[in-house]
Amino acid sequence: MKKFINNPELCEEQMVQGLVKAYPKYVKKLDCGNVIVRANKKENKVALISGGGSGHEPAHAGYVGCGMLDCAVAGAVFTSPTPDQIYEGIKAIATDKGVLMIIKNYSGDIMNFEMAQEMAEMEGIKVAKVVTNDDVAVQNSTWTIGRRGVAGTVFVHKITGAKAETGASLEEVQATAQKVIDNVRTMGVAIRPCTVPAAGVPGFTINEDEMEFGIGIHGEPGVETRKLAPVDEIVDGLLEKILADLDYSSSEVAVMLNSAGATPQMELLIAYNHVADVLAAKGIKVYKSFVGEYMTSLEMDGFSISLLKLDDELKALLDAPADTPAYKA
Repeated sequence: MKKFINNPELCEEQMVQGLVKAYPKYVKKLDCGNVIVRANKKENKVALISGGGSGHEPAHAGYVGCGMLDCAVAGAVFTSPTPDQIYEGIKAIATDKGVLMIIKNYSGDIMNFEMAQEMAEMEGIKVAKVVTNDDVAVQNSTWTIGRRGVAGTVFVHKITGAKAETGASLEEVQATAQKVIDNVRTMGVAIRPCTVPAAGVPGFTINEDEMEFGIGIHGEPGVETRKLAPVDEIVDGLLEKILADLDYSSSEVAVMLNSAGATPQMELLIAYNHVADVLAAKGIKVYKSFVGEYMTSLEMDGFSISLLKLDDELKALLDAPADTPAYKA
């Protein structure tokens, strides 16, 4: 294993310390583990909390700021944070309007966030939740009952954060978040695995002429190993799964082409070139596109495609201002 680190056991802590030192205008760290909150607390509006294991940077702490999250809780790499950490985050950001938890559909995340919710509600804090499940690759997995929450979660952060900034009620913010979840789908692929620092070895092995089709975001292999093909053919396969799962015909969409961590911009743009052509041929209009690193898997070499079906409300919220370390609008 070769990485630019000091001690594998200190990666998460030193990463968060670096984030806070780099972006003190936006974020600060609580004294209870790797819990990151907005530098200036939001008042009289619904607050948003999300998180999960580290290794997905810039998710989730990079999205803490105006117009997106109020708190992100980071566990060890690919490991859920503890209920106590999540509870402290909820307490730190809670307002009279309440707190919405945005949870990716992984069993550990759901269990620990729900335990934190119970603890907060015992303190009189109003808490609601949504669970993201945009991955069309699997119906169930080792870590989930139902579909996994992957890169489409970033759309939930952005649009729900904008809704909260309007002063909407907790129920209204929760409904908007669920609307995004219901209309976003994602599928991913990888050609090289990542290495968790604490493990020191890649999460799986793959031959040079193969790819893993249907990857998750925790360094796990895909649901199928296929022979490596030109990227246009790979895009066709990913879009085929996505478009078969939700009717996007005659729709406007937001497209996210998300690097898994090691895929360079050149290759992402070559892939997006074909994504745009396929969608245009099918009469699906791209309203806004996002190409880059939004939710990674350390240094995995791969990418995912997310499509979000839009209406006028979602377009306005997607366009609303946001100012965070990793996302600005």
